[in-house]
Amino acid sequence: MRGYFLDVQGTLIDDKDFLPLPGAIELTKFLKEKNIPFILLTNNTKRDSKEFMNYLKSLGFEFDNYLDPLMILDEIIKEPVAPYGNDKFLKIMQRYKIDYKNPRNVVLGIKLYSNEEFADIIETILKGAELIGMHKTSLYHKNNRRYPGLGAVLEMLKYATGRDYEVVGKPSKRFFKRASEVIGCSFDKITIVSDDLYGDLIPAMELGMEGVLVLSGKIKSENEITKKPHKIYKNALYFLEDLKKEIG
Repeated sequence: MRGYFLDVQGTLIDDKDFLPLPGAIELTKFLKEKNIPFILLTNNTKRDSKEFMNYLKSLGFEFDNYLDPLMILDEIIKEPVAPYGNDKFLKIMQRYKIDYKNPRNVVLGIKLYSNEEFADIIETILKGAELIGMHKTSLYHKNNRRYPGLGAVLEMLKYATGRDYEVVGKPSKRFFKRASEVIGCSFDKITIVSDDLYGDLIPAMELGMEGVLVLSGKIKSENEITKKPHKIYKNALYFLEDLKKEIG
């Protein structure tokens, strides 16, 4: 039996109002009814993990397994830290010791960074702080426009400083491995469904997973694709229809 990794934003809920996308709730119900192992994987860093899980369940999603970067950050982070990101992320990061002058880690969440913020981050990295990205998304949706995601920001900082970085959430192998252990499936027995081809699916496919792209989030048309995944669907509903035919 195959197991499933289900991305959340752009796959199960939309990026604007955070409401269920077509077929998304039904997909989780189908997998649960059929006793098919699956886990919701999200790069959420704006809400406490338990709060976000409860929100998803309040929408009608049925699931037992969930993982986001905040749940494994403690295993990676070295205090004190200099966090950068939106206000909600900075509030969550208050659980750690903060020091912007002499941090051991610079920790980045997603936001539209200013040039001054980039300058501060670069100087701190060049002084010896290690860079951590909460995830490595390819694109960031805001105000119905697409901006460079955190993955693009991390690559830019690597080029600017000559220093590598570590990623907490998707698509790090550590994150995927933890999720695979939760559902008890090896990578070659897992299908990942996501709207992020470059930040989720391609790295997952390189680990041996089957990649399914939905065009309900970051990528709007097949014409935008430079490397094809195994399957492409308009949204979760079309994927569910094929899954029902396959499983019965």
